[in-house]
Amino acid sequence: MSTVSTARNRLLALCIGMICGAALAAPSVPGLNLKPWAEQTPGVTGLGFVPAGTGADRLLASEREGLLLVDEQGRQLARFKGSFNGLDSRAAGGQLLVASLDNQRQQALLVSLDPARRTWGQPLYLPTRDYPVNGLCLYRDEASNLFLFLVGEEGKGEQWLVGHGAQLSAEPQRVRGLPLPPEAKFCQVDDAAQQLLVNEQNVGWWAYPAHAEADTARQPVALRAPFGDIRKSAGAMARVPGGVLGLDPKAAQLHLYQQQEKGWVAQATLPLAGLKEPENIALRASDKGLQVLLRDDEDGRLYQGQLNWQATPVALPPVLPTVQAAAQSEPVGRQGDAADDPAIWVHPQQPSLSRVLGTNKKQGLLAYDLQGKLLQELAVGRLNNVDVRPNFQLGERRVDLAVASNRDRNSLSLFAIDRASGELSEAGEVPTPLKEIYGICLFQPASGEIYAIANDKDGTFVQYRLSAPGGTAQGELVRRFKVASQPEGCVADDQRQRLFLGEEDVGVWAVDARPEQPATLHSVIKVGGLLQADVEGLALYQSNARDYLVISSQGNDSYLVLDAEPPFASHGAFRVSLNARAGIDGASETDGLEVTSANLGGPWSQGLLVVQDGRKRMPEQTQNFKFVPWAEVTQALKLP
Repeated sequence: MSTVSTARNRLLALCIGMICGAALAAPSVPGLNLKPWAEQTPGVTGLGFVPAGTGADRLLASEREGLLLVDEQGRQLARFKGSFNGLDSRAAGGQLLVASLDNQRQQALLVSLDPARRTWGQPLYLPTRDYPVNGLCLYRDEASNLFLFLVGEEGKGEQWLVGHGAQLSAEPQRVRGLPLPPEAKFCQVDDAAQQLLVNEQNVGWWAYPAHAEADTARQPVALRAPFGDIRKSAGAMARVPGGVLGLDPKAAQLHLYQQQEKGWVAQATLPLAGLKEPENIALRASDKGLQVLLRDDEDGRLYQGQLNWQATPVALPPVLPTVQAAAQSEPVGRQGDAADDPAIWVHPQQPSLSRVLGTNKKQGLLAYDLQGKLLQELAVGRLNNVDVRPNFQLGERRVDLAVASNRDRNSLSLFAIDRASGELSEAGEVPTPLKEIYGICLFQPASGEIYAIANDKDGTFVQYRLSAPGGTAQGELVRRFKVASQPEGCVADDQRQRLFLGEEDVGVWAVDARPEQPATLHSVIKVGGLLQADVEGLALYQSNARDYLVISSQGNDSYLVLDAEPPFASHGAFRVSLNARAGIDGASETDGLEVTSANLGGPWSQGLLVVQDGRKRMPEQTQNFKFVPWAEVTQALKLP
């Protein structure tokens, strides 16, 4: 035998082995055995399993029979009369909270169900909408707030706050509007993953962030051919941890998808033999896989079966503790990205008369009382960041000083604060050589002079000694240094003469704040883990007991607390969530923040944290600032 023939035979054997091995290694196609179920129930428009822990029964929504609790054989156990379309539910202690659409009133409703006693509660109706509602689904967030998503015609969608814990709200509150696909009819939410799925009939299935503070970005789960494996249409879907099951009603197929880090991967496509137009699907996990309920829209028949397939749950971000704002400022007077950075002025005699200053980078400087009422508006230009220090000599007057970075003129805008009334007035301007001035903070050593430290988007920092002989503001440039990329937030520890500065995509640095000292950078914390870029606002909580550095981790809408002294140990992160009782939304996409340990009275007896809110919701308005009692942070993070 020739060498060539031997090589050819070996190659052939190798190929055969590879093919056989691949065949043996290929995963088996999941099996689904469907049987007719509960055929005696007419007009079914929605179906579901009773959530785990509340029994083995099922739920049905019917245009003719109402909302029904039925047993495994389909026998009626409890009935809420009416005509309903669509269905979703969540467990609430020993109760169920059931959502559906009342066809007669053309309103979405929620009603409680006691599965043990088989009794229904009083319904909670959402206000009539100005668009036809096609579908709905429930979502419970990490703070136990219960929301209802509405899916409407022409791409209209909404998120409503409808309850907290096991209780329905006295009045539902609209949280936000959502731009959804124009052909959407079905939705489902994975609570743990905080993910909303919506269908677009002739395109595919989409995933949206479900959290009330989230952006409205979307990601495709699966698309119709030729761009994906959906043959004809994308209909109802159901979620399991790590997976999605979706119906193609026109092709009578069931698609299975596994979620991965960057999307979804098709696992199998199952023909639904005997069904002509499968319209609804419900799932419940079991030891053998998934229990499945299906409805065929062609003849209204219901089916049940067992699917021997399980998705692999994906790793989820850590669930962070939450705090709530006790007050919020009035919305700023400009649309878009406007509100940016707060500062807190503490009244030297009457702390309850303290003020919160906030920048509007499309307008100027704003001053609020501790309830968030707007007291002053100084339209001096596009101010970015602001900071405050006491006891500044302005000519013959002793005032407290606020300084802001002015992007209109790349300058420092100075404001005098009357120490008795808190009234602000313009106190001059200091030009800088910066090309794109950005952040600013103040430093006041024991000697009493006040320094302003401003930065440029190119990483340049300039430090000025401020004075006002004869009442005219002056700035003496005393130091200049630079970081490698774009900074913004900074805060000075006056006692330790240390400056903390944030490099947005890198992390937080510490540097000596004294102008005569070299600006040597020491790493405090790098981006990664709990700290997600952009690194934005920085603030110091200083008390007799402990000092903390608070950082705005904008990339994951959270706030990180570190010791303000080396080795800068982390105490964890938290989020500002929705306060249902007070009607205050959470905070997200935060730029600047400020904190004080001063006892300002009332909820601020242990101090006050103020954070900028990049997405004002409930109702949707221009940006504002959220006021959080520091006591909530202490409790949430179990701070010493």
